[in-house]
Amino acid sequence: MQQTVRRFNTITLRPHPMQFVIDELILMVLCVCALGYGGTDGDLSTESMYVGLAMLVFLIYKYIKLRRTIYTITGEQLKKAEGVFTRDEDYIELYRVVDFAERKNLLQQLFGIKTVTIMSGDRTTPKLSVQGVKDNTDLVTIIRERVEYTKTQKPIYEITNRY
Repeated sequence: MQQTVRRFNTITLRPHPMQFVIDELILMVLCVCALGYGGTDGDLSTESMYVGLAMLVFLIYKYIKLRRTIYTITGEQLKKAEGVFTRDEDYIELYRVVDFAERKNLLQQLFGIKTVTIMSGDRTTPKLSVQGVKDNTDLVTIIRERVEYTKTQKPIYEITNRY
């Protein structure tokens, strides 16, 4: 009996830049207000300018962090790499994936993006959210196909205490 080995292409995803606007909209508005007020001759204008600049630096950091986030899906694992000053990498073996969920809040619906959450039996990363996925990308089907194939190739059975 000859067994067919299936090769999957490695898929690399990055969050859509609009995800930053969705996540940080309130802080962006506050930053613009603080910087705007800081440019006036009011009693607290200097302090407002410093607060606005601090928020701006924080927003720049958050934007760089989001843009440096990379999700990699291979034939056997899902990897998330993120960070600006230090790089953190989380791995989930695909045979441990147990469930999926897609979520689109109102702003994500308007901009055509979504968040895909993957639940697994992994101890260190039981839940991984892939943010800023384009709405027309059927990520759940792609991962599910790989999970099913991996489970047939690695007949590992885990007994876990899941709710």
